Amino acid sequence: MRRLAGLLVVPLLLLSTAACGDDKASDSASEGNPAITAGAKFGEKPTLAKGEGDPPKELKTDVISEGDGAKLKNGDAIQVNYLGQAWNSTKPFDNSFDKGQPFDLTLGAGMVIQGWDKGLVGQKVGSRVQLVIPPDLAYGEQGQGDIKPNSTLVFVVDVVKATQVPKSAEGTPVAQDNIDLPKVGTNTDGKAPKITFPKGNPPKKLVSNYVLESDGDVIKESDSIVVNYEAYLWKGAKKFDSTYDTGKTATFPLAQITVKGLKNGLVGKKVGSRVLLVIPPDQAFGKEAQQTIPANSTLVWSVDILTKM
Repeated sequence: MRRLAGLLVVPLLLLSTAACGDDKASDSASEGNPAITAGAKFGEKPTLAKGEGDPPKELKTDVISEGDGAKLKNGDAIQVNYLGQAWNSTKPFDNSFDKGQPFDLTLGAGMVIQGWDKGLVGQKVGSRVQLVIPPDLAYGEQGQGDIKPNSTLVFVVDVVKATQVPKSAEGTPVAQDNIDLPKVGTNTDGKAPKITFPKGNPPKKLVSNYVLESDGDVIKESDSIVVNYEAYLWKGAKKFDSTYDTGKTATFPLAQITVKGLKNGLVGKKVGSRVLLVIPPDQAFGKEAQQTIPANSTLVWSVDILTKM
């Protein structure tokens, strides 16, 4: 089963990346790492010097300034600002500072290159960290965009925020008394809920119903949320995607969600809830087939809204 994240969210430039410079210089580079020549403080957009000599062959993580927050763990939903460039370059290939919005990810969930997942574990919230990532933990022999094959990458990463992600939605079970709609299990053990499909035709309008209703914050379109989900085709009750099957949550920046019914069905719901979505073709992928999703398909989702960033 192939994850559809690339179809659901407007793609970022890279799987994980970074930017340019400003302000006071840091004259020394830690153990030969490229120096931050301007914008050295946490929160400032840094400028990186070019690396000197041969880059290290293993991952290097150096704390430029240590925060006093909690240590990051795999499974945490985190927000970071970053700047990245190749070891042998003075030109950044990406950064979040210019976008005015931190980058959201779930640590250890495979959302970013391995060097990020490995290098950020154990760092404290509020820290500025420099990562030097060898090709085998970055984009390897294939490269990516402006990143050449077999490039060693250097990132400056500011750890802005971290939130522990619960294993399941929780809340008050809501009656599922419409016999024409799928029924979703109310288990809260972190395992995928069972979905039972009715006979008959799907609804023609978007359905967004609570299965478990929490008392958490109401979700806005500007929020990024961390979710677990099961996703099915109505026809044949065939599953086409699942975070439970991979053991990794997904992060949805709702403003970037391209599937209209998915966004509309989640905005206005409460954090901590489980939601049934039935998305008609005109709010899903329409007449275009996508991977294992035939054209004109009605989609059925069970979504646990675990937390928001």
